[in-house]
Amino acid sequence: MRHRATATSSSNRPSLPRYLAPLLALLPLAAAAQDPTTDSTLLGVGVRSRPAYDGSDTQRAEAVPVVRYYGPVLFVRSTRGPLEAGAHFEVLPGLNAGLQAAYEPGRQADESDFLENRRIPDVDAGASYGGHLEWNGKLGPSPVNLILRARKHTKAERGAQADLRFTAGVFQAGRFTAGIVAQATWANAKSTASMYGVSPEQSALSALPAFEAGSGLQAGSLGLIWAFDLAPRWVLVGNLEGRRLQGDAARSPLAERRSNYYATVGVAYRY
Repeated sequence: MRHRATATSSSNRPSLPRYLAPLLALLPLAAAAQDPTTDSTLLGVGVRSRPAYDGSDTQRAEAVPVVRYYGPVLFVRSTRGPLEAGAHFEVLPGLNAGLQAAYEPGRQADESDFLENRRIPDVDAGASYGGHLEWNGKLGPSPVNLILRARKHTKAERGAQADLRFTAGVFQAGRFTAGIVAQATWANAKSTASMYGVSPEQSALSALPAFEAGSGLQAGSLGLIWAFDLAPRWVLVGNLEGRRLQGDAARSPLAERRSNYYATVGVAYRY
């Protein structure tokens, strides 16, 4: 019989990761800040440390692109979360609307001993399509960017998600700039189930309890982004992000832990 997990104990309530708390101390320095991801066109490569999947206890490293291009109509970027490309237009001063296609990561069992030992099947990487609203402005002296995205996976069984992402520049000193980023992600039942559900057939093979995942808030994150000018045309960029699963994703038998981190460092050429 499938079941839904009972409420978690008070020790599992959402909390701010300890290593992100010092970021709040940067806020009084926002008067001299810039958003390090809103510079001119960037093209480069980086290395990222990530979990095998959100909820995994295994960390992996991979090469990732560093790209940012905003044309009058077309754009390509990896600096606002996913690697995505599309078209946008201004509807009001500072407010843009657009359409985008994005890369959607999957889940490979051979990257996690937990999944491999329990014969949990892979979830292939793919793509999504959708729309967004994006606002660039200021809150006091701090430059801010706010994006609301909705996207649907090209495979129907992977479902749909929406996310709200906030970025603010908080510090600048010489050639170094830094900002904070916060994001909330919501998923429908198909999307959550594709990554965190356990079917009766999988339960029989894995000895995990069957789990029917539903819709709702899937994850929240908070992090730091930064950039350092190495030369007039070369820039070192990076980020550190803590992500915490919520709702049925956090209660899934596939979630070894609720909190994970992502860290990236890369070098890019500024055009």
